[in-house]
Amino acid sequence: MNREKRKSAQAKRRHQRVRRRLRGTAERPRLSVFRSLKNIYAQIINDDEGRTLAAASTLDKDIRKDLKGTGNVKAAEAVGAKVAQLAVAAGIEKVAFDRGHRKFHGRVKAVAEAARKGGLKF
Repeated sequence: MNREKRKSAQAKRRHQRVRRRLRGTAERPRLSVFRSLKNIYAQIINDDEGRTLAAASTLDKDIRKDLKGTGNVKAAEAVGAKVAQLAVAAGIEKVAFDRGHRKFHGRVKAVAEAARKGGLKF
């Protein structure tokens, strides 16, 4: 197995391990974070109904206009603050944090800390 396939398989296993323990419910939906090289996305999901309750990303015009770049920690903080604002407006206070297969540091951590500052508890 070449290196790229092996790393992809490892990431998939890590993601499945994280998701096995997390499930978004109506009382405590899942805050899912996806990070690419250029952008970061966050959404709050009720897995029981299969519905996205709130979402924000660096592709949103109101977030993007204030940023110099979209693939950095400042952008991640903006996304975390925006998704927290949308969640509180929708009446959501508690969430389960889903980091995917990424480590909890850097941009993923910045989203989490900004969401906590914005009023979400996890």
